[in-house]
Amino acid sequence: MPGTPSPDSISTKLARIATLARHRPALVLTSLAHHIDVAFLREAYRRTRKDAAVGVDGQTAEGYGANLEENLQALLGRLKAGTYKAPPVRRVHIAKAEAGKTRPIGIPTFEDKIVQRAVAMVLEAIYEQDFLPCSYGFRPRRSAHQALQALWDALTEMQGGWVLEVDIQGFFDALDHGHLRTILDQRVRDGVLRRLIDKWLKAGVLEQGRVRHPETGTPQGGVISPLLANIYLHEVLDQWFDTVVKPRLRGRALLIRYADDFVILCSCEDDARRVEAVLPKRLGKYGLAVHPEKTRLKAFHRPRGPVDRSMRSVPFDLLGFTHYWGRSRRGYWVVKRTTARNRFRRAVTTAAQWCRRHRHRPLAEQQRGLNRMLRGHYSYYGITGNSRRLETYRNEVERAWRKWLHRRSQRARLTWSRFSRLLERYPLAPAVVTHSIYRHAAKP
Repeated sequence: MPGTPSPDSISTKLARIATLARHRPALVLTSLAHHIDVAFLREAYRRTRKDAAVGVDGQTAEGYGANLEENLQALLGRLKAGTYKAPPVRRVHIAKAEAGKTRPIGIPTFEDKIVQRAVAMVLEAIYEQDFLPCSYGFRPRRSAHQALQALWDALTEMQGGWVLEVDIQGFFDALDHGHLRTILDQRVRDGVLRRLIDKWLKAGVLEQGRVRHPETGTPQGGVISPLLANIYLHEVLDQWFDTVVKPRLRGRALLIRYADDFVILCSCEDDARRVEAVLPKRLGKYGLAVHPEKTRLKAFHRPRGPVDRSMRSVPFDLLGFTHYWGRSRRGYWVVKRTTARNRFRRAVTTAAQWCRRHRHRPLAEQQRGLNRMLRGHYSYYGITGNSRRLETYRNEVERAWRKWLHRRSQRARLTWSRFSRLLERYPLAPAVVTHSIYRHAAKP
C-alpha cells in the first residue's frame, strides 16, 4: 500500500530493541508497547500461519484478511485503550508417542494469534540477547538438528560420559504464573505488554463445552507459549546450570535443551549423581517436578574392548532419536542415531491410517499424499547413520498402501506382482539422508 512502512522498518525497530538489550543486560525495559503500530501488526499477520485450526470464534485467516486494514486498525485501537479481551483457547488432544496417551493443545483465535505474535516479536528481540547457546527450541535460526549435532559433537569429543535424561512432568500445565511474573519483572515491566500476558494466562481453556481457568500453566499451541516457556526455563535451568552448577563440578558438563526436553552430559559419575540429586530440588522451587519413570542416569561410555556387563553403555533418547555406540565402516566406535522405537511405530501407524482413509481416491492423488508424508519423515529423521531405518519406514508404507488397495475391492485382488508394476508407474519417494554430519564438519 502507498505510504505503508516496509517490513524493513519493523526490522529496524526490533534491531534497536535488541541492541539496547544486548548492551545493557541489567536494564529493565518499561516502554515497549509504542513500537506496536498498524505496520507492526501487519507484519505479525504476515508471520502468522494461515492454514492452522480455528479458535473458539471460528474465524479463519481468509475471512480476517478480507478486511485486513480495518481489522488491524480496530485491533490497535482496542490494544491502546486497554479494552482488548483475550478469548479462551480451544483445547484439542493429539496422540503422543506413548501408546494410549495424548497431548493437550490449545488453539487461540486468529486475531489473538496476531497479537501474541506481535508481543512475541518484541520479547524475542530482548530475550534472544539473554538466552544461552544451550537452548535450541522455538528460537530463530535454531533447530532440533542443531541440538542433536551439538550433542553428537560433545559425545564424540568427550568419548561419552554419564547422561542424565530428564523429563519435566507436565511442564506446560505446571508453569507457575507467579514465578513467571517475577522472572519477567527482571527484564520487562511495560504495563501494556504485561497486562496482555496476564490476560493470556487467565484467558481460560474451552474443553467439552466448558471454560476452565487453570491457576498454572500456559497452553501448548499458543504463539506466545513457547517463548514464555523459554524465558521460564532460562532462569530456572539454563542460567542456574551455567553459573551455579558447572563451576562446582570436577569434570566437564554440558546441558542441551530443546523447549522442555533436555539432557545433561557429565564426564564424571560423581558430578552426574550430584546433579541428579539437586535437580529435583531446583525444579521444585519453581513448581516443577521431574518424571520419576522417565528421568534416568545412564552410563554412555565409548566401548573399549571386553567390559563388565554392568558397565556397558546404555542407549538414551532425545528429540525422537535413540543414541547408541556403534562401529563405523572403518571399524571405529562412533555415536550413532536411529529413529526412536515409539516415534517409528507412531509414524507407521499414521501412514497406515492415512492409506485406509484415502484408499478409494485416485492412485495419483494417493501417491502425492504418501510422497509428501515420506519426504516430511526424511526431512527430520534423515540423518547420517539412520538410512536403514528410513528404508524400513518406506517399506512399511509400501506394505500399508498395498494392504489397503487390496481391500478396497472384493473382486480385484492386488497381488505383490501387480503391486510392483503399480509402483513402477506411481513410485514412492526413495529414502534420503538430508542432514549429514560430514557436510556439517565441512563448514568453516
